[in-house]
Amino acid sequence: MYGTIGKLRALPGKQAEIGAILGTRAGEIPGLRFEYLFQSDADPQNLTLVVGFDSEAAYHANASSQSQHDSYLAWRELLEADPEWSDGEIVQSRTI
Repeated sequence: MYGTIGKLRALPGKQAEIGAILGTRAGEIPGLRFEYLFQSDADPQNLTLVVGFDSEAAYHANASSQSQHDSYLAWRELLEADPEWSDGEIVQSRTI
C-alpha cells in the first residue's frame, strides 16, 4: 500500500466543511483503501489527513486526475495555508 499524510490548518469553523468535501469522492476513487481526517483536541483548527491506496500507481493516478485537482481546490479555500504532505509506502496496517 501507498499513501500520504497531510497536515492541514483549517480556517476557523471550516473543519466540518473540509470533511464533507473530502468525503464526496471516496467511493469513486480507484484503489482508495482508506481516508481518515483527525482533528486535534489541543487546537481544533489543526487537522491531519491520512489516505491509503492499493499501490503507488493508484495513488499517483488519483493525484494527477482532474477530479482530484478540482476537489483539492474546493477544500484548499478552507485552509489558512497549503497543506504539508508526506508521501510514502505503508509498511504496516492493522485493523483490530
